[in-house]
Amino acid sequence: MRSPDGDATGKAHKPEELLQRVGNGDEAAFESLYGVIAGPVLGVVVRVLRDRAQAEEVTQEVLLEVWRQAARYVPGRGAALSWVLTIAHRRAVDRVRSHQAALDRDDRAGRMDVRRPFDHVAESTLASLDHQRVRQCLTALTELQRQSIVLAYYNGYTYREVGAVLKTPPGTVKTRIRDGLIRLRDCWGATS
Repeated sequence: MRSPDGDATGKAHKPEELLQRVGNGDEAAFESLYGVIAGPVLGVVVRVLRDRAQAEEVTQEVLLEVWRQAARYVPGRGAALSWVLTIAHRRAVDRVRSHQAALDRDDRAGRMDVRRPFDHVAESTLASLDHQRVRQCLTALTELQRQSIVLAYYNGYTYREVGAVLKTPPGTVKTRIRDGLIRLRDCWGATS
């Protein structure tokens, strides 16, 4: 029977010795080391993250890193458990920082003005046209085409914003605007 920190003979090994053997690729030593360090690693990570599911995920990442980086452990610089727990704490803090950075990005994006700057070229072009002919041609459109074009070209809304106002998918808005512009062009050509 294998002891939690020993080998198949039941002989106990120090974590430092196990970690050195793991550094040489000894899978049995890693299994023994796992039994010694998994609980303390999870404890450190849970204290930092305060979310059991994320803590378990980070703990697995830490244990994988221990397997990959065990050869870098230098016994004279400190205890094996301290070395492993330092990795665990760093990983947990990195997860918190990453999560906070994502929240900050989302917050900044949410506070940004989503409207694009008004298109002054389109505005000056529309202003120079005969407004009466434009109004006449707009009446030839369907109600949904007219609303979409007015919101997009007169109010400066994006396809997404028009879709939100009209409670319509952006793809449908694009189609309505395209079809409406074709009808406007045809109307404009017929009245010229």
